[in-house]
Amino acid sequence: MTSAPGGIKIFSGSSHPELANMIAKRLGLPLSKATVARNDSGESLIRIAESVREHDVYIINTSCCTPTTAPTVTGKSFISPNTSLMELLIMIHACKVASAKRVTAVIPHFFYARQDKKDKSRAPISAKLVANMIEKAGCDHVITMDLHASQIQGFFDVPVDNLYAEPAALQFIREMIDLEKVVIVSPDAGGAKRATSLADRLNVDFALFHKERKKANEVSRMVLVGDVKGKVAVLVDDMADTCGTLELAAQRLAESGAERVFAIVTHGILSGPALERIRRSSLEKLVVTNTLPQARNRAQCDKIEEIDISHVLAETIRRSHYGESVSVLFNEVPYDTTQPYRQSLSRSVSSENVGSGSGGSGNGYGHGNSGTHGLSTNRQFPRSSYTTPDPPELSNSSGFLTNATSSGRSSTGNASGPLSTAAATPKLSQHSTPPLPSPLRNETRAE
Repeated sequence: MTSAPGGIKIFSGSSHPELANMIAKRLGLPLSKATVARNDSGESLIRIAESVREHDVYIINTSCCTPTTAPTVTGKSFISPNTSLMELLIMIHACKVASAKRVTAVIPHFFYARQDKKDKSRAPISAKLVANMIEKAGCDHVITMDLHASQIQGFFDVPVDNLYAEPAALQFIREMIDLEKVVIVSPDAGGAKRATSLADRLNVDFALFHKERKKANEVSRMVLVGDVKGKVAVLVDDMADTCGTLELAAQRLAESGAERVFAIVTHGILSGPALERIRRSSLEKLVVTNTLPQARNRAQCDKIEEIDISHVLAETIRRSHYGESVSVLFNEVPYDTTQPYRQSLSRSVSSENVGSGSGGSGNGYGHGNSGTHGLSTNRQFPRSSYTTPDPPELSNSSGFLTNATSSGRSSTGNASGPLSTAAATPKLSQHSTPPLPSPLRNETRAE
C-alpha cells in the first residue's frame, strides 16, 4: 500500500543499520526499502525500492569502518568511511531525482570531521569538501552529533542541526557514579569547554591535561592541571580513536591518586590497538554512545559500556518534520529509554545478590549498597535536575515537562516511573497532521 504524500521516509546505508532500525522503531515507522550493494569492480549500487515523491526523506549513514561478511574488493572485512560516504551521496541524489520533497542526511559521526582546518602547508580541508559534496548531491538539511569542530556547520549553506551527547552523559554520571567524589577531566586543552560545561551542570570540580604530540595519534607527554587525589576522575572527549591519549591520561590520573577512572566519549571509533590499550589501561569503564556500531567492540572488551542515543535522533527527526524547535534537545534527553549500561548494572547487582544475600558491598560504579539502600534490578531513574530548556519553552504548552512546569505534579511524576512516562506528547501548532505514534509516550498533558 502506498503511503500518503508528505510523510516521513527513513532509509539506511550499510554503515549502521542497527541504529537506523532503532530510530525507525521509536518513530513508529518501518524502515523504508532500499538495496545497497557493490558490483565486482567495487562500485556502489543503490536502488530506492519505494516511492518517495513529495515525501520528507531521512537517510541515515555514519562514518565508520563497518564489519561485513560480504566480500570486498580490497579483501578486508570492513566497509570504509569512503564507501559509506558514497552510499550517502548516491542515496541523496536518487531520492532528489525521484521528486522527494526534502532530503535530510542524518550523519551521527560526520565524515572527515578532524580535517576541518589547514593546519600545515598544502593540507586539505576535507570536511569542507565533504560538505560541498553533500550539498551538491541535493541534500536540504543535515543532522549530526558532536561535531569535532563547530565551524563545520559553517561549511554548509543548508541548515545543520548539531546535537550533543552531553545530556545523555550527564544522565549516566548521575545514575552510575557517586557525585560527591566526581571530578571532570579534559584530556587536552581543546576539550576544556566541553568538560567545564559538564562540571558546571554537575557542580563538581574540573581538571585538564596539557598534551604534547610528536605526530598525529601519538602523544609524547601529558601534564595534569588540577587535583584528583581521592576522587573519581571522569575523562570526557568527543571521540576515541586509537585510545593512546586515554590510556596515558588514565595512567597519570591513577598516579596522581584518583580512586577510580572513567572515560565518556561520544564517538567510539576504537581503531588499531585501541581495544588492547583499553584492556591494559587504568580505566574502569570506557563509555561510548552508539553513533558508531559497538557490538563487536563490547564483545571483545568488557570495559566498554554503551549509551543509546537513538531516541535523541528520532525526536530530532520528528521535530524537524513538524517544524518544531530542536534546541530543547541541547539541554535534556527527550524521554528515558532502556539503556545498555543499566542492563550491565542489573546483571552485576543480581550476581552480587545471589552471592551475598540481600546485602552487598559495591556495584562497580562507585555506589555503596547495603541492606535496603542497595541498588536493585527494578531501580527507578527519576528526571535529573539539569534539565533547563530554552526560556520560550517554559510557557509553551508544546514543550517537554520541566522543573518549572511540572513542580505541581512532581509526586505523581516520580510515582509513574522514569522520565519517559512523565513526558507529554508535544502539541503540534500550525500543523493538522497528528504526531508520529511512539510507544514511549503514553500520557497526554492536561490542558
